[in-house]
Amino acid sequence: MDVRMTDVSVIGCGHMGSALVRGLARTGSHRVTACDLDTSALEAVEPYCAETTTDIGAAAASDVVFVAVKPEAVAAVLADLDLPGDATLVTIAAGVPRSFVQSHTDAAVVRIMPNLAAELGEMAAAVAWDEEDETVAGLLDDLGEWVAIDESRMDVATALNGSGPAFVYYLIQAMREAAVAEGLDPDAAATLAAQTFKGAAETVIQSEADTEALIDAVCSEGGTTIEGMAVLRDSDVESVIEETLGAAAERSRELAGGFDDE
Repeated sequence: MDVRMTDVSVIGCGHMGSALVRGLARTGSHRVTACDLDTSALEAVEPYCAETTTDIGAAAASDVVFVAVKPEAVAAVLADLDLPGDATLVTIAAGVPRSFVQSHTDAAVVRIMPNLAAELGEMAAAVAWDEEDETVAGLLDDLGEWVAIDESRMDVATALNGSGPAFVYYLIQAMREAAVAEGLDPDAAATLAAQTFKGAAETVIQSEADTEALIDAVCSEGGTTIEGMAVLRDSDVESVIEETLGAAAERSRELAGGFDDE
C-alpha cells in the first residue's frame, strides 16, 4: 500500500531551519521544500530537499509550513504567505505569540521551541497548540522528543531546551579543559566528556530512578565521586544555572513584548 508523503515547507534555512530540513529528510517520509532569500543557504540544504526556492509563496502548497526566521522577520514572511484554512503553520520564532501569527493567517497555528539536535533526530521540543495536530505530532516524532505545554510557559522552554544545548556545550567544554589540565590528552578528553554527557542523559531518560538516586548510585562512600560532589554541593553552581536560564527566559519575554500591541 502506498503511503502518502507529507508535503512540508521550511521558510528560513539558517541554523534551526536547516536542522529541521536535514532531520525531516532522514526519514524519507516527507517531501521537503526549503525557502530562503539567501541562495547560499538554499545550496547548503539542496541535497536534502525535493525543491528549493526564494519564493515564499511557493510554500503555500504544503500541508505544513515551518516558519523558521528571526522574530523581527516573522511579520514580513506572514505578509507574503497566503495559506488556506486547512494548512498548518508551525512557528519557531522565540518570543512570537501564536495570537500574533493567528491574526496574520487563516491556517491553524502551532508554536514550537525545538533545538538543533533535530538534525540528528534527537531534538527536545516544547509545543503549544489549541489541540493536538496529528500531522505535526508525526513530524515532531521523527525529529526527536517533544512535550505539549501551555503557551504561557514557552519562555522558560525557550531557555531550557531552546538555549539549553549551548549551556551543555559550555559544561562539556569545561569538563574537557579540566581533564586536559590534569594531564589527559585533549582528543581523549573531548571524547570522554561528550560521551559521558550523552550516556548520563540517556540514563536519565530510560531510568525510573530520579536524578538524586542516580547520583547516589555513582557515589561510593569514601570514593572519588563523592569528593567531587562535595565541591559541587558547596558551590553556587545551582544559582548560576538558575540565573543562566532566567536570563534566557527574560530575553524571550522581552521579545514577546514587542508583539503585544501589533
